[in-house]
Amino acid sequence: RVKDDAFFAARHAFFCILQLPDSVYYVPDFITMVEEKYVYDKVYDAPKPKWVQLAHRRLQNWGGLPHPKGMVPEPLPQWLKGICAKVASLGVFGEKLPNHVLVNEYKPGEGILPHEDGPLYYPVVTNVTLNSSTVIDFYTPRKDTTSELSEDMEGVVKNSRIGSLLLEPRSLLITSGAMYTEYLHGIEPRTEDVIDDTVKNTGACSVQQGAVLQRGTRVSLTIRVVPKVLRANVLQALFKK
Repeated sequence: RVKDDAFFAARHAFFCILQLPDSVYYVPDFITMVEEKYVYDKVYDAPKPKWVQLAHRRLQNWGGLPHPKGMVPEPLPQWLKGICAKVASLGVFGEKLPNHVLVNEYKPGEGILPHEDGPLYYPVVTNVTLNSSTVIDFYTPRKDTTSELSEDMEGVVKNSRIGSLLLEPRSLLITSGAMYTEYLHGIEPRTEDVIDDTVKNTGACSVQQGAVLQRGTRVSLTIRVVPKVLRANVLQALFKK
């Protein structure tokens, strides 16, 4: 892990957001408009039962359901393999290949409470934004161990915000190190974003401070590695019991 982190950091230091703790990378225009449209259309071609409706967003889960005892793996669809290979080519997961993708759809006014991604994944998370921009917020660590906050705790955590990033369409966000293991991240449920001095990556974006961006429907691809996967012989043994 340390060797992997050092290798990646050395190759991609240009994209590191130095105004935030270790480590956040923002890569604008990581994919082309053609790639974006292809994947975006495929998301909506997925069978309706693939969608899971939550309170403030809906999602698709590809690759299997992560579990402390191990994920039962499912092959990723062909339309996700290209973008996963492109992310892996950066060396962000060392020599590992992504085996899990969470597709989230956020309509204007929707968001997600501050949370951490937890220990079931390789401690690097990558996220590709499609179709519309949003602002993601980061918060100081907290002492309890639950992965997502309840709404009554939301106000307390908002006071601990350390900064934000603008995620433009086709961009890649990479979070690792302490920012993955200790800090929280979330998206405020609103219909527009004001780009002020709390947004730390305006130099890498197509807009300047003071801009007001209307949110459209945003699709995010959270591309990760689940290290603990149940092998075929283990599954066969479980079914025999």
